[in-house]
Amino acid sequence: MTDADASGAGATTATGEPPAVGSPQAARMFWQYWGALTTSNLGTAVTGVALPLTAVLVLHATPFQMGLLAAAGYVAWLVIGLPAGALVQRYPLRRVQVSMDLVRAVAVLSLPVAWWSDRLTLAHLVVVALVISFADVIFGVANMTFLPRVVPKAELQSRNSLVSGTYAVTQMGGPSIGGLAVQLLGAVPTFLVDTVSYLISAVLLGRLPDVHEPSTDTTPMRDRIREGWHFVSRHPVMGPCMWDATATNFVCGGQMALFAIYLVRELDAPAGLVGFLLAAEGIGSLVGAALVPRLSRRFGSARLALVGGFVSVVGAFLIPVGSGAVGWFAFALGNVVFAGGVVLLSTTTRTYRQLATPPELLSRVMATVRFVSWGAIPVGGLVFGALGGWIGLREALVVLAVLSLASPAILLASPVRHLRDFPEEP
Repeated sequence: MTDADASGAGATTATGEPPAVGSPQAARMFWQYWGALTTSNLGTAVTGVALPLTAVLVLHATPFQMGLLAAAGYVAWLVIGLPAGALVQRYPLRRVQVSMDLVRAVAVLSLPVAWWSDRLTLAHLVVVALVISFADVIFGVANMTFLPRVVPKAELQSRNSLVSGTYAVTQMGGPSIGGLAVQLLGAVPTFLVDTVSYLISAVLLGRLPDVHEPSTDTTPMRDRIREGWHFVSRHPVMGPCMWDATATNFVCGGQMALFAIYLVRELDAPAGLVGFLLAAEGIGSLVGAALVPRLSRRFGSARLALVGGFVSVVGAFLIPVGSGAVGWFAFALGNVVFAGGVVLLSTTTRTYRQLATPPELLSRVMATVRFVSWGAIPVGGLVFGALGGWIGLREALVVLAVLSLASPAILLASPVRHLRDFPEEP
């Protein structure tokens, strides 16, 4: 489909300016964007349960192998996280997203094909996780750069909150559906759901206009990457927010490596219940996202980010408490509280980056932040996959809870502690 075929309504946004506040064009573009993202996230949430359960139940993975699998899902941020922003800036954002959806669909589809051929291995799972990881990096940078170009500035905070809230709903529904599907259909056939979701997302995004003019800047990529890195790392507020996100994501990486195997082997949870317990994260994310606009107006966005850091610490300490039914309840409650705190922090800081970054730097700033912060996820997965096999799964989760204290500590040591609101101008 050519640009002209996409939508006549896109002509007024060819300069890269978002459509007018409240216009039918703005609403239509956002809801189509939202529909694509929601469909894709729902399928991804299903795979988020099916992939580790396949490793545990079908391939009998060890804790370290689970850490390796979790790391593979995010390692691309360490490899291409920085150049991703400069690369994305050179191509139409819509086409980049559609291409990455198709790549992910093919990768996920290969798993049931291999299983039906009796050739599925842990190495295959890791390779698919790697392919999805690299596609996620490119898609994620393009997607977050795309949003401010289809949403008017005055609506960006509310739209970001809606996106976070919807993501929370998919995180509730996806793992629950995934856990039930694994129990009813088997782990591997469940991947077909994610394949279909990526295809639907590609169709919806393909119908949007390209609201971004590819950069014709001939500056060497190294210099462009350096410019984005310097802008973030030397920024008195954005820099600490990035390091705070890095500390939080390190903890998240460790949790991702341990949660499924902890629930199955320590708490004796059946596959269907595993999905529901992991889905508790979505409840916390949904509540946090719903509260962000109101709490941000009342108390200030910077203060809310700091509070979110402390809330997530409380949740992290609840997760490894108890055994049996008590352990299930504590895990679910801790998951809710931890996720809610993370959303308060991430939504306010993400909106701040989108508003306070010069447009020509936005894709590189988003890539830089994700390179550093999301790059901590595979590191956390590998470290705590190994640590869980050494000192025990519950004990490793306790160590993660202690490390979660780094998040509010970083913000308290920065100028953020003096702010009521994050500044919204470049």
